[in-house]
Amino acid sequence: MIDPLSGRPLHADTDHSLTDGRRRWPVLDGIPYLRVDRDEVVEWALAALDDGRPGDAAAVLLADNDDWWDEPPPPPERLAALYEAAADPATTLRDAVRGLGLGRVGDYFLHRDHDPSGLAVTALVATHPPAGRPVVDLACGAGHLLRRLVLEPGEVGPATGVDVVFGKLWLARRFVLPADAEVALVCADLRATWPIEPDGDRWVCCHDALYFLDDPADVLHRAVALAGPGGAVLAAHCHNAEHPLGAAGHPLTVDAWAALLPDALTYAEEELTHATLAGRPARPAVGNGLRSTEAVALALDHADATPRAGLLDPSPGAPLHPNPLYRDGVREWPNARWGEEYGARAAEYLPEHRPEDLPDDEAARRRVLVELPERW
Repeated sequence: MIDPLSGRPLHADTDHSLTDGRRRWPVLDGIPYLRVDRDEVVEWALAALDDGRPGDAAAVLLADNDDWWDEPPPPPERLAALYEAAADPATTLRDAVRGLGLGRVGDYFLHRDHDPSGLAVTALVATHPPAGRPVVDLACGAGHLLRRLVLEPGEVGPATGVDVVFGKLWLARRFVLPADAEVALVCADLRATWPIEPDGDRWVCCHDALYFLDDPADVLHRAVALAGPGGAVLAAHCHNAEHPLGAAGHPLTVDAWAALLPDALTYAEEELTHATLAGRPARPAVGNGLRSTEAVALALDHADATPRAGLLDPSPGAPLHPNPLYRDGVREWPNARWGEEYGARAAEYLPEHRPEDLPDDEAARRRVLVELPERW
């Protein structure tokens, strides 16, 4: 791991900090905070950790958010209390997203695995799987994809998740990833120097995030360099500027997205979602097949890995639960904004009333029954 400002290697100088020999960075719950242009956050968190006050450091780090977020953080005492409460197995992911004041983003994390764009990611990954290569998930959020990948024995090499928001990585560590998962999580800004240096072939992905960045071309260019000559670069849910639902962030036309990753295969999001529900590899778009899509996905895989249609299905023997989008057997969207973005497409596979007579395998494929993190 390298310092995002100096580019020098980082090493631990205490059990709660990293240094390049000149500058120190805080580490909480095994997650280094390497975000640039946050000098006060770094200073306050280090001071609290050096003084043996991890709850106060957590209050500082968990309050930090990305530049798009428009809600004030919860009071420091509430964040410190949440950090302490997370040690109690009875505290759930639902409790945590509420405690962090994540609002609509919290609803997104609670239902990420089962919304249409989440299913699209599933199909893209199953069609272009890691096949044992080390994984780097850029803008990994709360670690949903990382969780599903590490539950597949032998499917991934060492796995790393990078996100600009410490609180999302903390949710991944405490509530989403399996307790025994060996996944490195790093808080860093993709617009700055990345803390991971190219070293061999890697499977690199960046889903549902590029349209939030001012320079997605730079991110994809660096992702290709990080992936190496035998690696892969995947990017799903890149908003189509010509679609009514593609207005969020900095959307591009499908041609503009495709031009950012030459030689990549392109996929329509709707086809990816349907492929997951059908349990088959996705079909790349041809001709004008992308024009009407809500979002485009890109896949550049130099190893040409064999598709795994069953990849990311529920783990064998894992308990299945009714999809949380059903309340008392009736489908309800978690909020109006979620319904506007995902509702029409989610209704294609989730009937209004939860069917009781579907075989478990079909119910799981249609996301009527789902596998949830233990502390969901």
